[in-house]
Amino acid sequence: MGHSQAEKAKNRDRILNKAAAQIRDHGLQSLSVGKAMGAARLTHGGFYGHFPSRADFLVAALKHALLAGEAHARAAAPEKKRSFAQMVKSYLSRAHRDGRKTGCAIAALAGDAGRADVETRRVMAEHIEAFVAQIADARGEGSDEKAIVAVSAMVGALTLSRVITDPKRADAFLRITGEHLLTMA
Repeated sequence: MGHSQAEKAKNRDRILNKAAAQIRDHGLQSLSVGKAMGAARLTHGGFYGHFPSRADFLVAALKHALLAGEAHARAAAPEKKRSFAQMVKSYLSRAHRDGRKTGCAIAALAGDAGRADVETRRVMAEHIEAFVAQIADARGEGSDEKAIVAVSAMVGALTLSRVITDPKRADAFLRITGEHLLTMA
């Protein structure tokens, strides 16, 4: 007996939720078809009913992770446009740093995406450009030069603060970068 389209869509979303969490926490190359299907409580054999290949699955998981990170950021201030200062403070927070599975997938996966195939890089690049546009809009600028600097500094500081093992030093990377960015405002 076949599955309904609604059931198939629900299963695909469940697979992608598990896969997105996996790659955010452990990187793009950690994605395993068997593990993702098992985590979604589905059989390995059903994989090709949802995705034509592992490469397509990887791109779909990356898109899902990026969109989930954007939704998480929007949920922080759902009813109003966030200011540049609010975006910086939220992005460069201890909670964001410590929440790899729910935070910015750009910071979590940019290094991996930079070594990936063209399609994976294209997906990541689209989201980076959207982030730059959001920052430029929040700053009220026509030019995106300062927004590029801000996004680069924010992603870099978040990424590096996740590496630093001394909590006070890791916090300093976030705090100091945020302070400098806010002087740009």
